[in-house]
Amino acid sequence: MAGGDDRAAEGLEEALRPFHDRASDAETRLAKLEALLLNKGGLNNGSGTNSSAMKDLQSKLNAVNTECLAEKEKNKKLIIENEKLQYRITHLVRALKEADSR
Repeated sequence: MAGGDDRAAEGLEEALRPFHDRASDAETRLAKLEALLLNKGGLNNGSGTNSSAMKDLQSKLNAVNTECLAEKEKNKKLIIENEKLQYRITHLVRALKEADSR
């Protein structure tokens, strides 16, 4: 039994290896970005570039949020329409069964 557990653990470790590698790469890139930000004086140095970049990101975020809300509203309407159609289908099937049984 212990041999099976060891093989299972090795299989799991092998399956997770790509995720660990990607996480390690991401941590390395993050460390480089943090070092780059610190070398440039950080985000709070009052430069116009950072401010305009933040405003640009904020406007993009607002646009995406607006789009997301619109998509949620469309989804809600489609769900309601789907429920109505399912209701109609149920009653039509029942009517067909009744008609066939006569």
